[in-house]
Amino acid sequence: MTDVDPDVDRDVAWLTPDTPVDLDNCAREPIHVPGSIQPRGVLLAVSEPDLVVVQVSENLAGLTGVAWSDALGRPLAEVIGVAPAGAVVRSASAFGDLRERNPVELTLDVGGDPVPVDAILHRAVLGGARDEHGQPTGTDPPQTNLVVELEPARGPRPFSFPNTYQAVRGTVGALNRASTLQELYDTTAQAVRDLTGFDRVMVYRYDADYNGEVVAEARAAGLNSFLGLHYPASDIPAQARALYEKNWIRLISDVDYVPSPIHPTAHPVTGRPLDLTYSTLRSVSPVHVEYLHNMGVRASMSISLLQGDRLWGLIACHHYAGPHQPPYATRAAAEFLGSTLSLRLVDRTAEDEVHRALQVRSTLAWLTAATLDEDRPLAETLLGSPSLLDVLPADGVTLCLQGDGGTLGQRLDPALVDRLVAWAAARGEDVVATDSLPRDAPELRVPPEVACGVLVLPLAEGQYVLWHRREAVHSVDWGGDPHNKAIAEREGDSVRLSPRKSFDRWRETVRERSQPWTPQERSEVGQLRNHLVEALYARSRSIVRAAETLQRSLLTEPPSADHLDVGVRYVPATREAQVGGDWYDVFVQPDGSTVLVIGDVVGHDTAAAACMAQLRGLLRGIAYDSPGSPATVLARLDAAIDGLGLGAMATVVVGRLEHDAAGSPDGTARLRWASAGHLPPLVVGPDGAAEALTAPRPGLLLGVDPRAVRTDQVVDLRPGSTVLLYTDGLVERRDSGFDDGVELLGQALAELRDRPVEQVCDALLARLVPDGAEDDVALVAVRPLPHR
Repeated sequence: MTDVDPDVDRDVAWLTPDTPVDLDNCAREPIHVPGSIQPRGVLLAVSEPDLVVVQVSENLAGLTGVAWSDALGRPLAEVIGVAPAGAVVRSASAFGDLRERNPVELTLDVGGDPVPVDAILHRAVLGGARDEHGQPTGTDPPQTNLVVELEPARGPRPFSFPNTYQAVRGTVGALNRASTLQELYDTTAQAVRDLTGFDRVMVYRYDADYNGEVVAEARAAGLNSFLGLHYPASDIPAQARALYEKNWIRLISDVDYVPSPIHPTAHPVTGRPLDLTYSTLRSVSPVHVEYLHNMGVRASMSISLLQGDRLWGLIACHHYAGPHQPPYATRAAAEFLGSTLSLRLVDRTAEDEVHRALQVRSTLAWLTAATLDEDRPLAETLLGSPSLLDVLPADGVTLCLQGDGGTLGQRLDPALVDRLVAWAAARGEDVVATDSLPRDAPELRVPPEVACGVLVLPLAEGQYVLWHRREAVHSVDWGGDPHNKAIAEREGDSVRLSPRKSFDRWRETVRERSQPWTPQERSEVGQLRNHLVEALYARSRSIVRAAETLQRSLLTEPPSADHLDVGVRYVPATREAQVGGDWYDVFVQPDGSTVLVIGDVVGHDTAAAACMAQLRGLLRGIAYDSPGSPATVLARLDAAIDGLGLGAMATVVVGRLEHDAAGSPDGTARLRWASAGHLPPLVVGPDGAAEALTAPRPGLLLGVDPRAVRTDQVVDLRPGSTVLLYTDGLVERRDSGFDDGVELLGQALAELRDRPVEQVCDALLARLVPDGAEDDVALVAVRPLPHR
């Protein structure tokens, strides 16, 4: 059996039965368990499989001649008769949804008189294990009660439920031929009125916030029109909408009805009122009855319109002349029309959406393919033809990708763009959208005529795409003032909020709102964002690979000389797609001395790598014809940075190892060096004594002050000494300072002093950065050798 109902009362603080209901608390009114029914029929809850009556409506005797108190605890056959009970059992025993076979046409014997009755069946779940959606899990089969609702069949049945389609086949054909949504609405409204006889039938459509609009109407002569009027979401609370999504038709045949209580109020098994979610006789909220009274409505019927499982709208039927009760089969035919309209709406919406989605996807596919052309700037690609405005219509789009910016359409002030992007980035979402900046970001003070709605794709490193829409001023005609939804009425010593009484046309001018960004649009730009992230990553990797190639091509092997043992190493950072500005250099000057260089450009990106290449080339050229003074080399390099407008900053150590061209007989040498804010060179003597070379005045970084004074320092190297120049990636630690790192490096260098320099370099890296460095590491190790 498939028609068991999920719990609708989970996680809601429902009102207790004795709490008075008004507009302040009606959203928590448990309308699915009212404890009573409308008295146009009777209700019996029957246990299964023994078919014993466990709950019954108080008005049972009026239809069956059996008092409700006498029915409790008796078999169903003793209450409604053997033959009618057999028909109910046969229908309930068949497979599938009980509601698909409703009504079961019965004839009751009441005091010897035959009474034709429509029995409407469903099952109410009492217990059992449920999943997160309220559906039975199967591990603990739910216990159910068969709910039997009996409605007198007033007059001859116009048609049986199996023949419903025959009653509306002409209308179904007209719906299938309709070429516009408005034709669908109008055809349905007129057909339901012709079928049911209500004075007014409206097709009522919800917006995204569940405010409703009357989009079609068929009405009796003399009635004023409600066409085009809007009604606030509060007119139909959330729990009522939830019931409309489960039970697709609801009739109030007489708004002045006196509810018939269900006895006992609490079900014997659950101790709670019977769940009437799927009941056709369910009593309705007194607030809703009062609402209908205020509109002058004497009878009402609604039919749900669904898109998927979500309530899209209603077919709302009103009657003013008095009570009105279309028989069940007529209501079933009207429900069939509602289902047909729902399907056509889905089809029509799907057709429109598919057409639009195909266009957008075609544009997305073209743009995605175009972004693979890495020779063309990404911004130029996305602002070309087709463009981002073909993906998402707006007044303008502004972007900044890989350092390139651009705008298409209406241009925003750059300072405003910066504020909007910062606001969006702070939200921490992939897609940030609002149709009302005055409402959602009043602190930005953006004039709505400039930009009222924005949709932003915040991307890494301050990159972004931003669409904007201006204010769309429009008028909405409401059925009464939506901002004055209630009136206060005195009841004895208390005051109760009741529904409004005026439903006259009330026009509101809506300001400070743009055209909304639809869920489909948000989804599509979400796909676009994924493509952009992939394109940016691919391009950044390509740029990084090029920079790495450039960097490695510049970091050449040192010269080979019999009187020097030289080792160099460059290890890139372990962080992906990071290129640094570290470099080393070793070369011989015309006089036979050897220049040692270690440097680190400020920054960690391709710009830093490019800057490194410039500085390395400049320094080589300057140092090659500047024998004698590393400080002079640094001063001239500083002046070149300033004079050429390079805008670079870097720390550098330049050393000049002075010795005879043929080498020293005992391996002694002199190191002349100067520093521009770099870490101190280390020298370890043959006895293991380690010394960090320092200058009386620490030199400024290159690129800070071209007039900075640079001074040379000189140190004599004993035979067997090792000189080490290095960058901060070798000694920097998050949990300690540079001094601690330099000290550890000196200890390691002292322990390794007897090994060949190449082995020293590898061992230092293994000890100090065994898992790879977070920053680039460059190092130069030199040991003068005795003349051979």
